[in-house]
Formats: sequence, structure tokens, C-alpha cells
Amino acid sequence: MRIDIITVLPELLRSPFEASILKRAIDKGLVEVHLHNLRDYSTNKHKNVDDYQFGGGAGMVMMIEPIDACITKLKSEREYDEVIYMTPDGETLNQGMANQMSMLKNIIILCGHYKGVDQRVRDHFITKEISIGDFVLSGGELAAAVVADSIIRLIPGVLSNETSALTDSFQDNLLSPPIYTRPAEYKGWKVPDVLLSGNFSKIDQWREDKALEHTKNRRPDLLE
Repeated sequence: MRIDIITVLPELLRSPFEASILKRAIDKGLVEVHLHNLRDYSTNKHKNVDDYQFGGGAGMVMMIEPIDACITKLKSEREYDEVIYMTPDGETLNQGMANQMSMLKNIIILCGHYKGVDQRVRDHFITKEISIGDFVLSGGELAAAVVADSIIRLIPGVLSNETSALTDSFQDNLLSPPIYTRPAEYKGWKVPDVLLSGNFSKIDQWREDKALEHTKNRRPDLLE
């Protein structure tokens, strides 16, 4: 998979891809992540990529020309399955969406900034709009990193134990059950006996029951 991220703050995005699972995925050649500084595509001598909005109002708007130039250049080099725009009014990211996108080959992620982008960008270039929640960030970079992480970890070979992702919360519309590790008893707090029993059918049933109970208590909407 190749992920191209268009941003005005590439330095804000480098760190997540230089550590942990994401770095290992890149080092293994399982994914490529390329950061593109939108200012490199500005025709303004000051490298501006924003301007005042027509009709007046507070906040600057990202201009269409540099975005068009960047996306057009990328598309001239390869085909893309999705051109994604990170925006608070997009479709909320969920596990099902991450599962689907992890099977794509090439995607572009455009990070919004300021008041947003010229609407014509959304009308003519964007194929998918994603939000990570009902709140506003100062830019789309952190949201883009969240989306990339949610996708990359699902690519076969990225996780040491590939079955681990299959038992994550939301994979089957349930939250994960409680989990424990050694020691079996700490300050009088004991691990449930069933997890120490070695009876894997009972353990699986316990986990299923606890996942359902946890979901009913925390996220009953997932069961609707």
C-alpha cells in the first residue's frame, strides 16, 4: 500500500511514521508513506496556500490551485483508489471503514487547515471525506495519522500476531472483554479462575459473555 499525505505541516506528521509498528511496516516494505508539502505547489512568491473567503467572514481558506497541482501530479504517476479529505463534517471513522481501506493499493489524504478548503476541491477531487470525531482540530495532520495507523496495522504482516487485530474492539460490533497478565494475584486482586483453567472452550465463552456485557454497559448503540 502507498499513502500520500498532502499537508502544510509535514514536520508534524513525521514522528508517527518513525517509530513503533508504523516504522516496522515501512521498513518491511509493506507500506509506503509519503508526505507532500503543499507550499511546494504554491505559485505565490511567499508560498501562501490560503486566502480570504469570498463573501467575507472570519478565517482563511485553503486555495484550490496548489491542491489541484499536487493531486494532479500524483495522479499522473499512478492510479489512486481514494482521495480522502480529513474534515470534521466527514463520515466518522470506524473499524469497518478501516478494514475496507486496508485492502486498497494507493490513497491520498488531504489535511485540512485554517477554515477548510475551497469547496471546489471537495466537489471535483475528493472521493471520500473522513472525520475522527465531533470536534475540531487545528489541522488535519493528527487525524490523518490516526487514519493511517488504523489502516496500516491491518495490513497482513504488520502485526507480529495477525490474529490479534481480529479480536480488537469493534471488529464484531462488540467491545473487547477484560484482559489480564501475570501475576495471577496482586495485592489480593485475582485473575478470574476460568482464565487459568486451561479449558479453552470455557475461556472463549467467558470472553464472549464479558464482551457482550461490556458492550451493553459502555456502548449499547453497537448492539442495535
